[in-house]
Amino acid sequence: MDPLKKNIGLWSAISIVIGSVIGSSIFMKPATMAGQLGSPPLLIAVWRIAGIISLFGGMIFAELGSLFPETGGQYIYLQKTYGNFIAFLYGWSTIAVINTAGIASVAFVFAEYSGYFYHLPRFDPVTEHAIKLHITFVGDIFPLQNFGVKMLAISIIGGLTLVNYISVRSGNAIQLIATLVKTAALVLMIFGILFSGSGSVKNFFTDSSQFHLSGWSLFAAFMAATTGAFASYDGWVNVNMVAGEIKDPHKNLSKSLVIGICACITIYVLINLAYMYVLPMDKMAASPLVASVAAEKIMGVSGGRIIALLIIISTFGATNVNLLTNAWIVFAMGEDGTFFSWAGRVHRRFNTPGNSIIVMGVWSSLFVISGSFDALADMFIFMSWVFYGLTAISIFTLRKKMPGAYRPYKVKPYPLIPIIFIVFTLFYLATTLYGDISDYNKGLSPVINSVFGLVLTAAGIPLYGYFKKQNRPK
Repeated sequence: MDPLKKNIGLWSAISIVIGSVIGSSIFMKPATMAGQLGSPPLLIAVWRIAGIISLFGGMIFAELGSLFPETGGQYIYLQKTYGNFIAFLYGWSTIAVINTAGIASVAFVFAEYSGYFYHLPRFDPVTEHAIKLHITFVGDIFPLQNFGVKMLAISIIGGLTLVNYISVRSGNAIQLIATLVKTAALVLMIFGILFSGSGSVKNFFTDSSQFHLSGWSLFAAFMAATTGAFASYDGWVNVNMVAGEIKDPHKNLSKSLVIGICACITIYVLINLAYMYVLPMDKMAASPLVASVAAEKIMGVSGGRIIALLIIISTFGATNVNLLTNAWIVFAMGEDGTFFSWAGRVHRRFNTPGNSIIVMGVWSSLFVISGSFDALADMFIFMSWVFYGLTAISIFTLRKKMPGAYRPYKVKPYPLIPIIFIVFTLFYLATTLYGDISDYNKGLSPVINSVFGLVLTAAGIPLYGYFKKQNRPK
C-alpha cells in the first residue's frame, strides 16, 4: 500500500526542481570559473556537464526518497546503509561545514554586491595580515582581510538570526519576495543583454589572453571550475523530499527532473552567454560582481545598480531561508540525542527552535570571518559531494538488502547512471583535493579548503563517542 497521497503534479514538481536549484552563486561564480578556464566553449561545457551529473544525482536521490519517504532524507539513507556512525558524521558535517558555510557564502554575495552602492571599509594590506590564525594541515586564516564585507555579512546573519528566533512566520514572507526578485534579475539579465545588440558574438569563441592549458592542467582546471557549477546547481537534492508524493512517479518524477534541470542548464548557459556577450574572458575573470558589471555595459550605471539591488534582495531572502530550514536539522539532532539536548528545545515564549537558530547563526558568522565567498562555496560543495558520493553508492546496497521494497520510482538505466555519477564524483573529489593542495603549496591560496572541510567533519568523531555514551541505557 502506498503510504503517501499523490498530490503533486508534473508542473508543480518541475517548479520545485527549478526553485530549489537556482540560487545566488550564478551571480558571482562565473567570474571565478572564467579565470580558471579562460575559454568560452569550455566554460559552457562545464555548465552542461555539471547539469547532467546533477540530473543523474537527482534521479538517484529520487529513488532513495521514494523508498524512504520519511523526514531525515540523506541522513536516513546513510543510516540504513552504513549505520549510525556515518549518518552522524553527515549530520555533524551539515552543521560544521555544509549548511553553515553555505549560509556564510550567500551572506558574502549580499555584502559584496552591497559594495556596489557604497564603499565598505577595508584595512591596508599590512593590517589585514597583522593577525594570522594558523591551522595545521589546513593553512592560514586572516580575520581582518576584507573586513568591511565580512562585518556586513555577519550583521545580516545576526539580524536574520534574531528575526527567526522571535518568529519563524516573519521570515516566510521574505522568501516569497526574494524568489520573485531573483527571477526578475535573471530575466532582465538574459533578455536585456543578449538582445541589446551592444556586445560581440566574437567573445563566445575568443579565449583569454592567459589561456595556455593542456593535458592534465586543462583537466584539473575543468574540474576546479566544476565546483562553481555544482555550487549553482546545488539544490537538486531537494527533489527526494517529495518523491513519494508525486502523481504517477514512474513517469512524472523522471520527467520533472529532466525538464526542471534542463531548464536550469538552459538558464545558466544563457546567463553565461549574456556575461560573455559584453565581457571578454579576461574582463569577465576580473569582475567579481560580474552580473552588475555586465548590466552596466548595456544599461549604464543605473542598470548595474538595478541588477545589484535585485541580487541583494534575492540573497537576503536566500540567507534567511537557509538559516531557518537548516536550523531544523540541528533541532532534530538535539531532540533525538545525536547533538546537545539544548539545541532540540522549543522556545517557551516564541515557540521557535531558538537555540538551534543561534547555533547556525553563530557558526555561520565564524565562517564569514574565516574566508571569502569562493573559499566558503568551494568548501561546502566539496563536503556535500563527499556525502553525495556515499549516498549514491548506497543505492546498490539497498537494492540487494531490500529487493522487494516498494519503490514508486527506480533509476533507469540501472546501473549505468549510478556508476557514471559515482565515477565522476570520485574524479571530482580527487582532483579538487589535489588542486587545493597544489594551490596552497604555490601560494595561490592561504587555506586548503577541501582539507579544512574534512578536518571540521572529522572533529565530530569524538562527539559521536560522547553522545553515544550519553544515550547509553543506564
